[in-house]
Amino acid sequence: MLVTSIIWGVAFVAQKEAMNYMGPFTFTGIRFALGGLALVPVVYFFERGRVTGLSLKTTVGAGACGGAVLFAAASLQQYGVQLTMSAGRSGFITGLYIVLVPILGIALKKKTNAFTWAGAFLATSGLYFLSAPDGLGSIGRGDIALVSGAFFWAAHIHLVGHFAERIRPVRFSIAQFLTCSALSMACAFIFEGVSAGAVISGYVPILYSALLSVGIAYTLQIVGQRHVAPAKAAIIFSLETIFSVLGGAVLLGETMDPRGYAGCGLIFAGIMASQIAPGKLKW
Repeated sequence: MLVTSIIWGVAFVAQKEAMNYMGPFTFTGIRFALGGLALVPVVYFFERGRVTGLSLKTTVGAGACGGAVLFAAASLQQYGVQLTMSAGRSGFITGLYIVLVPILGIALKKKTNAFTWAGAFLATSGLYFLSAPDGLGSIGRGDIALVSGAFFWAAHIHLVGHFAERIRPVRFSIAQFLTCSALSMACAFIFEGVSAGAVISGYVPILYSALLSVGIAYTLQIVGQRHVAPAKAAIIFSLETIFSVLGGAVLLGETMDPRGYAGCGLIFAGIMASQIAPGKLKW
């Protein structure tokens, strides 16, 4: 899972670089198409012969629903990455979804606790420091898109949890990735126009995001989560935010002012606080 977090963190660099060659919808569409196809061999090793006709129908239907939510989340994220100044900043704002998961759970009548609200306060304070250096008027469209995307990422986790006991995870992922790709490519042809030359020029960030971030990292996530408790897994995956900053600094030479780093610290503290189990103080 640590390797997964590293891959996902550095993926923000790839997503940022891809915007030099193509539009957000084009990149998202190609990325998830290749990522979905890359998971096909995983079915052979992990889920061969384990799916009945009924469960397959349920899995595909759930995957279509998941793909629609994933399309909204990924599109908003990619649009935000395009407009936001740094990959690290994009990573930390996206990381808010970990805090939003238990908060959205209230609508599903799931219990929350004081640590969740403390985490939400810290994360919101950090978002202000990170995104509004000159007051609320300085919050950009990219920041708003990333925060909106975080809500959809959180909603996607709840949707997966709803279907979890009735689906095979890898087949579900393939279905949702291909659904997301189809919706993204439809928007790409309508709003952007797809250039083969641009896609070829941006093949490096496409391949990284598709094969490593989607294909390999998702497989590692499945393997890792078989042996680690959900709360601990969430903390490990939250390290993605740290690696997005490190990746931006090493590969793109990105830096932030002290206020920005303070905002990142508060967001990360909020993520950690939201994972504390009430009463036991165990992570």
